Amino acid sequence: MVAAFRKRNFSLSPMADDYYNPITVEGAPPNKAFRFLNRASLKAEGDIKTDGSGTIAKPWRLCSVQQVEDLKTLVRILPLWSSSIFLSTPVEMKFLNRASLKAEGDIKTDGSGTIAKPWRLCSVQQVEDLKTLVRILPLWSSSIFLSTPVAIHSSLTVLQALNMDRHLGQHLKIPAGSILVIEIVACAIFLTLIDRFLWLTWQNLTRKSPSPLQRIGVGHVLNVLAMAVSALVHHHDRDQSQPRSSMLALWLVPQLSLVGIGEAFHCPGQVSLYYQEFPASLRSTATAMIALIIGIAFYLGTAIIDFVRRVTSWLPDNINNGRLDNVYWMLTVVGVLNFGYYLACSRSYKYQNVEKQVDADTNYTYG
Repeated sequence: MVAAFRKRNFSLSPMADDYYNPITVEGAPPNKAFRFLNRASLKAEGDIKTDGSGTIAKPWRLCSVQQVEDLKTLVRILPLWSSSIFLSTPVEMKFLNRASLKAEGDIKTDGSGTIAKPWRLCSVQQVEDLKTLVRILPLWSSSIFLSTPVAIHSSLTVLQALNMDRHLGQHLKIPAGSILVIEIVACAIFLTLIDRFLWLTWQNLTRKSPSPLQRIGVGHVLNVLAMAVSALVHHHDRDQSQPRSSMLALWLVPQLSLVGIGEAFHCPGQVSLYYQEFPASLRSTATAMIALIIGIAFYLGTAIIDFVRRVTSWLPDNINNGRLDNVYWMLTVVGVLNFGYYLACSRSYKYQNVEKQVDADTNYTYG
């Protein structure tokens, strides 16, 4: 990785002789997958010793083609490996089973059969409940990075509105803080449309109810689209020659509507997923998971904005002189990467209770 980054400005060559292969190995260029890494094996001046041995002078600047191909193999399996840490089945998480393994002194000797030291012994059900939480943790973590762009977007949208023309007619002026009501109204309207029309149409076409993971996935896509639309709107609005923007604040309606529609998909989906998948003893905790995600997202959003202000000039005091569009494009990229992470987690996740609920809903609808 270090060698590839050092040679990021080098042009790739189709010739095998331009890439380093040990003398004992037949020369061949690396394949075209992950082409950026191919630069690590691209020979440059000073990389090979001049004593005729053909060995590498500086190992951190040059790798063999085989080493590059081995790294590509690791990169390919890394997402599956990382998700398997959390998404293993109960049988595979054998280490946790030891928590319910009885040892001498764990059970009271008075014949009651109760636990003598609760911190040394758990019931089998408690162990299985913990495994369920560990299994759902990656999906929950992806929701943090789903809500963080929304939190940042809410703050920056108010700043945009302060810099735009908020007049409706000659006498009515929209308060900048009230512009976020559009997001709430869009969410409320589409909650009704989704529940009464869209899901019924889906059931008529597929004979199945949409799963919570499918609802959350749609929310991810709409969130990414909202960030991209926000970037395009501010790019069109950006005019450093004027102290204030002449664009109407109504141009913020599309992006706020997309955010609201996305929340109408992913928020109920998350509530349904956590409530149905969490152990029965933690159902009350499941209903609080959304609030916890939102709280973490706003704290994380504040940290990201502070970091961007420290290392870039994108967010000056007068945003009309900054590059707010770059911030939104950054959030778009984060959303795309997080959506990829979510897809990897959701494909590996095995439902515990949701499929039973979906079957019950289908039978109720068509029975």
